[in-house]
Amino acid sequence: MNPLPKQYKRPISVLVIIHTPDLQVLLLQRAKHPGFWQSVTGSQEDEETLPQTAIREVHEETGIVVAPGQLTDWQMTNTFEIFPEWRDRYAPGVTCNVEHVFSLLVPQVRPVTLAAEEHSNYRWLPWQEGATQCFSWSNRDAILRLAEKTNGR
Repeated sequence: MNPLPKQYKRPISVLVIIHTPDLQVLLLQRAKHPGFWQSVTGSQEDEETLPQTAIREVHEETGIVVAPGQLTDWQMTNTFEIFPEWRDRYAPGVTCNVEHVFSLLVPQVRPVTLAAEEHSNYRWLPWQEGATQCFSWSNRDAILRLAEKTNGR
């Protein structure tokens, strides 16, 4: 019996900045990389639209249920090189990913339910401080644009 072919990740992903009205941002610590803090991220699957990917990833990584229309699509993309240690998740020869940025406004700081295989901890921080904690330049830059994108709420 032949094994099933390996299912590669698509090099298309979402970044979702979850924030409160006073611009506290939620950061998640990667389980396998202590000290690597990030917002919700994840790759597009099957025939999902990008908003569907964002809604699924927010729920999987935080337990927050998002209704269609709650997300703000920034109409912004980042292209970045995939870290060499993660390239085996992608088809041979794929070295770059295109990330689509969204945000999600929640009423207040709240506890979240982490996906233990992905994240080991979370914290809410003021947006400026949160930006300094991100290991990813694209995540940092998106958080730094949060006040502008939300009209400084």
